[in-house]
Amino acid sequence: MKNVFSLGFLSALLSLTVSAQSPKPVPEKYRELPLSAIKPTGWLRHQLQIMRDGTTGHLDEIYSKISNDNGWLGGKGDAWEETPYWLDGAVPLAYLLDDKALQQKVAKYVNWVIENQRPSGYFGATTKDEREKNVKIDVANCASGDDWWPKMVMLKVIQQYYSATNDKRVVPFMTKYFHYQLQALKSCPVGKWTEWAASRGADNVMMAQWLYGITGDKSLLELASMIESQSFQWSEWLGNRDWVIGAAAQQNGDHWMRRHAVNVGMALKSPAVNYQRTGDAKFLRSLKTGFNDLMTLHGLPMGIFSGDEDLHGNDPTQGVELCAIVESMFSLEKIIGITGDIQYMDALERMTFNALPTQTTDDYNAKQYFQIANQVHVKRGVFNFSLPFGREMNNVFGMRSGYTCCLANMHQGWTKFATHLWYASPDKGLAALAYSPNEVTAKVGVKQTEVTLRESTTYPFDETIRFDLSTPSDVQFPLHLRIPSWCQKAMVTVNGKSVQTSEGGKIIVLNRLWKNGDKIMLQLPMAVNTSNWGRNSRTVERGPLVYALKLEETWQKENQKEEGDYFTVFPKSDWNYGLLDKIVKDPAANLEVKIGKPVTDTFVWNLQNAPLEIKASAKKIPEWKIVNDVAPQPVTDRDGHFLGKVDDNVETITLVPYGCTKVRVVAFPIVK
Repeated sequence: MKNVFSLGFLSALLSLTVSAQSPKPVPEKYRELPLSAIKPTGWLRHQLQIMRDGTTGHLDEIYSKISNDNGWLGGKGDAWEETPYWLDGAVPLAYLLDDKALQQKVAKYVNWVIENQRPSGYFGATTKDEREKNVKIDVANCASGDDWWPKMVMLKVIQQYYSATNDKRVVPFMTKYFHYQLQALKSCPVGKWTEWAASRGADNVMMAQWLYGITGDKSLLELASMIESQSFQWSEWLGNRDWVIGAAAQQNGDHWMRRHAVNVGMALKSPAVNYQRTGDAKFLRSLKTGFNDLMTLHGLPMGIFSGDEDLHGNDPTQGVELCAIVESMFSLEKIIGITGDIQYMDALERMTFNALPTQTTDDYNAKQYFQIANQVHVKRGVFNFSLPFGREMNNVFGMRSGYTCCLANMHQGWTKFATHLWYASPDKGLAALAYSPNEVTAKVGVKQTEVTLRESTTYPFDETIRFDLSTPSDVQFPLHLRIPSWCQKAMVTVNGKSVQTSEGGKIIVLNRLWKNGDKIMLQLPMAVNTSNWGRNSRTVERGPLVYALKLEETWQKENQKEEGDYFTVFPKSDWNYGLLDKIVKDPAANLEVKIGKPVTDTFVWNLQNAPLEIKASAKKIPEWKIVNDVAPQPVTDRDGHFLGKVDDNVETITLVPYGCTKVRVVAFPIVK
């Protein structure tokens, strides 16, 4: 079904009023488009096709926990988070690719959930009391229900399904459930069954507020406030430096759910969601403080904070869970729409193009539970993780290695990024706030003219982004274009004529009468640079990408009884290099960018396809060795220099985009 976005809905939201005693909702700065509005092309489409042909499209066939007697289809099998997690990525994938077979597969679950909603409004898998005692779940006996948490994920699934199909059953289904929940929470609070629900209540709040934007039912705002009051107080914590300092200092069992990296990734959106409901700017200040503190104390060069599983400082030897990356990406996508703040757009881009692609295999059939920034090998071991390591499988590439939450949840990363490349602007225009090859169709301008913009680019590897406009008639509308903060001076041309230049960290608006066939060219010059990270290390950057030492890889397939087949990866060459200090002093003069293989429509994130290389001068540090499975960062002085023994010989090393690597060094010591 074709679903072309109209800005009339935004106007309806703006017209909603609430009493003086009620919260005062504010409209988003940028509004999400329907799921079917954006069609990925080029390398991004191929990435999604790989996922469809791999685990995203077939997890229900190859993973017994989901395939066996599934609770979300009326069986006695998985009734908790993993099936909704999988659908949270598989549903958008089915519609992004317009894949009818996958659409039918995921619709089976959505249909069961909607069709088996209880008369009270409760939904979900058949509970133990229902099965064994023939109890009918309603407000009076809500305790016979089950955990609120997996329902929060399933609500996101159904909301996306509605975005793609406009299925008329969805709004009444959600309305009925939220009316039930408003009453049931009084005796069955958010944290009754698990602390997971209390730590992730923002996802529930977000869905209630989404429905309010459609129906204007003020009881939904009451529900959202109640859920927030019963959940972890992330907005308060993020605005309070005691939380992030405590998370950096403590690694024991006290309040560990507050440090759990996936909880934190989900919680990032909490202040923005609260701001959306209340209009209180204190929530935006809390978000800004919390995000900056988080990345200062726990940030890693590839754009994500450490979390193995707990927040664990900014040392490049720390790991990060794949679930934390995809959940943080989704939080940033929601934050971007609500706040319009370019800081979070830059953060999303860095996370997506660096941290995300390295943590899965080319075929999307195996993943790492934890990746490490300076990952000098991939193997079974203890490493430096805060999670009890048990079978020592948290760093290898496997389908079921580590906890399988990431096997189920990893699918939302690329799919939701694709659905958030464009937003609608409140001035009846369109906003390109992240860049990748795609085509968008939407209604714009006063007359709601349907237009299509085809975005052709090999970004993030190339500096040029081209937009080709198709419109049935001339149309006046504003086109918003994000200029990343790393860009010193962007240039925009329309039909070959220069129309605007801009420094980075801004959103420019081209408001003009557009004609069919107009061509917009955005140039984002990418300069090489270095940035400072944990233990006074340095990372080489160019545009949105960070670069890591290229190490040829040796892959070995092995098997572990409980967790199945897995891969280890070892480097074929030395990794213990320090960059010469002249690179930090003058990166442009001392780093050479070399163009490699062209980025085609079949591009895959790996060494063989790395489209760019950077040549750099370096010296080996002989005593930089592996200790307890990691490569502890060499100590430097205040000027950033390693003062221990280094080889006299200067070597030329090759750096490639971090996302193309599996073993690497990305945070380098500096040597003279």
